[in-house]
Amino acid sequence: MKMEFAKRLAGTIMKRYPRADEYPYRSWSYPQGYMLIGMSKLWENTQEKELFGYIKEFCESHVEEDGTIQGFSGCSMDDMMAGAVLVWMYEQTGEKRYASACRRIYEAFGDYPRTREGGFLHDRNRYPGEMWVDGVFMGQMFYCRYGRAFQESSCFDETQRQLELIYRYCHSHDGLLVHAYSEDNLASWAGKEGKSGYIWSEGLGWYALVLSEVLDIVPEGHPAWATAEKQLKELLEGLLAVQDGETGLWYQVVDQPGRKGNWCDVSGSAMFTYALRMALRRKTVRGAAYENAAARGYEGMVGRAAVNEQSLVDIYGACEGLCVQDSYEAYVNYPQKVNGQEAVCGCLWAAVASEFE
Repeated sequence: MKMEFAKRLAGTIMKRYPRADEYPYRSWSYPQGYMLIGMSKLWENTQEKELFGYIKEFCESHVEEDGTIQGFSGCSMDDMMAGAVLVWMYEQTGEKRYASACRRIYEAFGDYPRTREGGFLHDRNRYPGEMWVDGVFMGQMFYCRYGRAFQESSCFDETQRQLELIYRYCHSHDGLLVHAYSEDNLASWAGKEGKSGYIWSEGLGWYALVLSEVLDIVPEGHPAWATAEKQLKELLEGLLAVQDGETGLWYQVVDQPGRKGNWCDVSGSAMFTYALRMALRRKTVRGAAYENAAARGYEGMVGRAAVNEQSLVDIYGACEGLCVQDSYEAYVNYPQKVNGQEAVCGCLWAAVASEFE
């Protein structure tokens, strides 16, 4: 299954969910955006018509001729994320309705709540004062793509601010960030300076992905690009030190590999593998240590996949839909689920990056 994993997994997704809108956990949310951007990355390498048609059907089913988006409310960063697919489709087709739809999402950021320093909160109404690493990925996946497609350089300024703030709020050590920040320590999990207590693998994975995406999307001369490059180098160096020697994966609580109950999480590991492989490709990092880490991450990820009786790929060793938790035990004891929605997407991204140059 190695070296054809991306195509096998994409085929599995399309068989399980003939319409992308059926992908868990609800219509128009971050999982569709995450999965379909992965599909777009595969299409860019293969040009397979079925992939493009799958993405296009999702876009057409949600966007009316006047740009109204069925399902979009702008209520959270999760809701903004799916808009990244509309920007991509506009770039491919130039259709006016997608430009109008993207503008609606862009304008929804205008009155979106922030921390006092300007960090986007994770949700308009829930989680007051909370900025999550997850949300930086969700929001900036749309925002910096919009900036590129519609020549809005202010979007790149905003991206730089969000990256700088999440680092200031959540950096723990060695380039590794905790899961979230609570302004005024309002959340039950908030510790010193409002930081959550643990470095969750998938949360850190969202951070790795958005840094990688910024380097691919934002013009190299913009300060946001330099900010992303600096943070990504620091992160990847930190990840080398905590990669599991046996499996090639990373732990659910990333920086505590030897602690009782901790386990290797395929979802975050796939995200790190993607970021490593792309960083090597653009020469953000160099050397055998990083090449080895990327190769072992890919091997470990594929090792957590199995083909079932229906000839479909199943992904093991991850949770899904995990919000910020109060304790170490809550992170490591959170139920695992076969084919967790985020894990499947992460594996698709990592497989494309690993199997295509």
